[in-house]
Amino acid sequence: MEHETAETTENGDAPALRPRVRMSIAIAAIAIIGAWAYQGGAWTRAGIRPERVVTVAGERGAARGTVTLPVRWGDLGVKMVSTGVIDRDKLEALYAERGGLDASSRKLLASADNENLMITKENSGLVLNLLWALGLGAKNAILEKGPMADPAYGGAGKFASTGGWTLAAGEAMEHYSRHPFIVLTPQQQALVERVAKNIYRPCCNNSTYFPDCNHGMAMLGLLELMASQGVGEEEMYRAALRVNELWFPDTYATIATYLAGKGIRWENADPKEILGASYSSASGYQKILSQVTTPTRGGGNRCGVQ
Repeated sequence: MEHETAETTENGDAPALRPRVRMSIAIAAIAIIGAWAYQGGAWTRAGIRPERVVTVAGERGAARGTVTLPVRWGDLGVKMVSTGVIDRDKLEALYAERGGLDASSRKLLASADNENLMITKENSGLVLNLLWALGLGAKNAILEKGPMADPAYGGAGKFASTGGWTLAAGEAMEHYSRHPFIVLTPQQQALVERVAKNIYRPCCNNSTYFPDCNHGMAMLGLLELMASQGVGEEEMYRAALRVNELWFPDTYATIATYLAGKGIRWENADPKEILGASYSSASGYQKILSQVTTPTRGGGNRCGVQ
């Protein structure tokens, strides 16, 4: 199974991602480049039924507009900072170089009463980092017994999603599957595992069940959060597709073009099918890409701290 690892660069700087899956030039902008993100935990409030997914503004909804996810963020940011999964000083320093965090972004880190998590084109990188931190730090059997724990890979700390997370207090592995931020029932855990095995990402050939890069770990965190708040399977797929659209806009613009050529409107496509290996894995996407002219759009998303 292909996976991504973090390695030290020749000049001894921070680890850079070494993909084993070689991507075509056409998808280099979203190919595996490096992994600098982190996952943390997030306590959830049992029994809260979130609002449904809403998308607004844009020819394909999520890709050009705002996605309101069916989960309440609550005080997860506060708790991830308090446990050290996120070192707020490091995070603030990162975004200071880009003009700083706005008020709504700071609220995700400092407030205990956040409502449904909202993702825009402008904050999609920050939310990716927050969900990555959540997926990495939340205690879950997928991290402890799944492919990440396979001895053949030399330890879970060698992956991009772990070795590349530089925004924690201490080492990322000090927080790996450690914090009881999200406690799932057996039924909820089974749901997360089932859905995770069918959601792929175009930066590699692995499903969310093998979250070896930041996008995979972030999606795992989102799936756990949705399951814990009572979101159903179909709605989980719809939300996951809208999130992937924001993280990989070029990829899903191309897939939408491919479907249009077959007479299928994007809004009528089955999210579960689109997120599967045939469309959303690296190899599946390359097959799609070979059959269409790639839409001209600005920049994809790399595997790293956003």
